[in-house]
Amino acid sequence: MQQPNYPDPKELADALAQLSTLPPLVTSWEVEALRAQLADAQDGHRFVLQGGDCAESFDECRPDLITNRLKVLLQMSLVLSHGMKTRVSRIGRFAGQYAKPRSTDTETRDGVTLPAYRGDLVNASAFEAQARRPNPARLIEGHMRSAMTINFVRGLIDGGFADLHHPEYWDLAWVKQSPLAREYQARVDAIGDSLRFMERLAGTDLHEFNRVDFFTSHEALLLWYEQAQTRQVPRKSGWYNLSTHFPWIGMRTADLAGAHVEYCRGIRNPVGVKIGPAIDKKWLLGLCETLNPDREKGRMVLIHRMGAGQIESHLPSLIEAVSDAGHPVLWMCDPMHGNTHSTANGTKTRSFDDVLSELTQALNIHRKCDSHLGGVHLELTGEDVTECLGGARNLTEADLARDYRSQVDPRLNYEQALELSLKLAALGR
Repeated sequence: MQQPNYPDPKELADALAQLSTLPPLVTSWEVEALRAQLADAQDGHRFVLQGGDCAESFDECRPDLITNRLKVLLQMSLVLSHGMKTRVSRIGRFAGQYAKPRSTDTETRDGVTLPAYRGDLVNASAFEAQARRPNPARLIEGHMRSAMTINFVRGLIDGGFADLHHPEYWDLAWVKQSPLAREYQARVDAIGDSLRFMERLAGTDLHEFNRVDFFTSHEALLLWYEQAQTRQVPRKSGWYNLSTHFPWIGMRTADLAGAHVEYCRGIRNPVGVKIGPAIDKKWLLGLCETLNPDREKGRMVLIHRMGAGQIESHLPSLIEAVSDAGHPVLWMCDPMHGNTHSTANGTKTRSFDDVLSELTQALNIHRKCDSHLGGVHLELTGEDVTECLGGARNLTEADLARDYRSQVDPRLNYEQALELSLKLAALGR
């Protein structure tokens, strides 16, 4: 399911053999550190911010774009931590988010039928026969691009990019023209004042704020790629997917009898599962039992994506079923995917108001069900794109053509992402 049809089996086998010998992208102790933080989030002691591109492209493996993606996530986490008075774990949807599920195996334009674009890990987006041919060499390039991305992120963080002593350095110039500029500056000033006050009380610099933990995630979609980077680690039991800290399963591949669930059942990483309106209690409990039979804390993350108009009628019964069965899970909200629609000319977009509505409803539903919403999962970018409607600048359909870059799903731009974090921080207090 959702696997490309490679025309040359030997070419695929050779690429996988090479991929299996390449160094891992993450370490098992980083994976275990994330599991511990997710367990804390289950208990309400921290909040998880997961965000990034709907699908990375090889061409966008550039320092300026990577820096801005990291910057917006760090800024958002700072706002959330200060506003919600809790620690925040940061998980970037990058360094491996190169494959995307498709509704059909082919695409037809003007009477010409070609393989569907399945992300840069598989083929290219140009509607040409050679570009759309599934190419195993892209598996190696995907690993290379992921390695460059994650190493650059590590370098930025280790070099002080995330230093909380200087949050004012994180501002992007164009935000100064935003209606949110004053509110954001006030929040930044408050954070700086709080840090300086704590240092005066302690009588020393708080050096532990100079860097932050940062983890990566992607959908475990292309199983050949995931399996080739699944390793056993000395002095540890079990198998680890070392292409990412946090793989997740999408709704299209969440079949209990499917290969994706079977694969994720066998790895030690924490695992996420997207759940939508189509899922029922029996299916959900089966996923919990299959993926976390030992009921380990920090192992299982349920990411609900119902849509603003359906979350009230679907989510409460699922929360109650999981709670009654005694499954330890971290609940996260993906307010993006259930709120996608197309304009009259076929452009996919999302409304900021719908995204905020679903997130607000999710918080209220969990509180009513005596549950805890421990995180949010967003598709966003650090660039000034125009892909989602609304927000502080009230982007309209006419604005979409101005800077619509995504090849797959629409993303919140920098300003919309920051605005959402400000509102979430207020809602989550």
